[in-house]
Amino acid sequence: MESPGLYIHIPFCRSKCPYCAFFSVASSALVPRWLEAFRKEVCVYEDCYDQFDSLYLGGGTPTVLAPEVLSRTMDAVFTHFMFASDTEITIEANPCDLTQNKIRTLKDIGFNRVSLGVQSFDDHTLSFLGRGHSVQQTVKAIECLRSCGFENISMDLIYGFEGHKIDEWMNTLRQVISFQPEHLSCYQFTLEPKTLFGRLHDKGLFQPISEEDERDFFLKTSQFLEDNGYIHYEISNFAGDKKHVSLHNSKYWRHVPYLGIGPAAHSFLDGRRWWNIRSVDDYCRALSNGHPPVEESETLSKEQHRLEMLYLGLRTVDGVDLGLVDNRQQSNKIIDELMESGLVNVQAGRLIPTRRGFLVADSLPLLFSN
Repeated sequence: MESPGLYIHIPFCRSKCPYCAFFSVASSALVPRWLEAFRKEVCVYEDCYDQFDSLYLGGGTPTVLAPEVLSRTMDAVFTHFMFASDTEITIEANPCDLTQNKIRTLKDIGFNRVSLGVQSFDDHTLSFLGRGHSVQQTVKAIECLRSCGFENISMDLIYGFEGHKIDEWMNTLRQVISFQPEHLSCYQFTLEPKTLFGRLHDKGLFQPISEEDERDFFLKTSQFLEDNGYIHYEISNFAGDKKHVSLHNSKYWRHVPYLGIGPAAHSFLDGRRWWNIRSVDDYCRALSNGHPPVEESETLSKEQHRLEMLYLGLRTVDGVDLGLVDNRQQSNKIIDELMESGLVNVQAGRLIPTRRGFLVADSLPLLFSN
């Protein structure tokens, strides 16, 4: 059995980006209440999971928290949970938060991996995306992280929004790899409901790019990064080598158990998934009244579990075991057709998506549904 992963959702940001659908509030007023409630939730799950080997602080923007709050947060975690000696400990960070003093604090606390919200190496694009940092701040943050001894840096990037030119994007990629990050997450822009860009789209004021342009962006990104030594191991993710594949995120794609703590955090164990209340106020109120802050839960049926394994696995370069695909004549015919179309390969008993297969990965599991 693989060790589970621990996710902590920090629901605070300096401001709300117009494309972001992750739960957060653009205020620090509730931080004291949240921290008190967080420490109570940690105690709820103290004996529910075995030793963790990955710990991920996401958000929101964890690095908006003051150093003493971050320290108290991690103290609670390390006091009540067990971790392997080589645990991957990641924190999401914005470049404008990373002063040298804060970076040293992160190192002292125990973080050994930083996921940096770069998004672009073009100041005009950063302004359009509502980001609070500049290219110069990104460069300075990277240099400070390296000087303080961080040897595992991931960078988040966004591409393919209205008006985005492929030449601008490729220039960003060239600048990014000049810093030799160990990991890259390249997310194709998505118009999410209830975001500012989503509302503008509903009014006809903001449009997605064409499917042909989406395809062009994706294929050129994959080819360029692979040509420069990166492994395209999941639709949006690239690692400099196998040891820098994100251990934590890989657990989600392989249905390994994980625990999520904080407002809107999700958890999975023994075929059951549950998720927390999507409100800082209600989250704190529930825990202050002695109740777990769970909003809803679901138990997966055998077929739901199989389809999820297909859906998640076919988004990765590892693919899925052929045992997840019914060995009926119809299934074998579908696999043959997908191979002839250049969308999948079969290797060592596994169904593996190709680069072109990644383009249609979300629809592939539907071909094998009962």
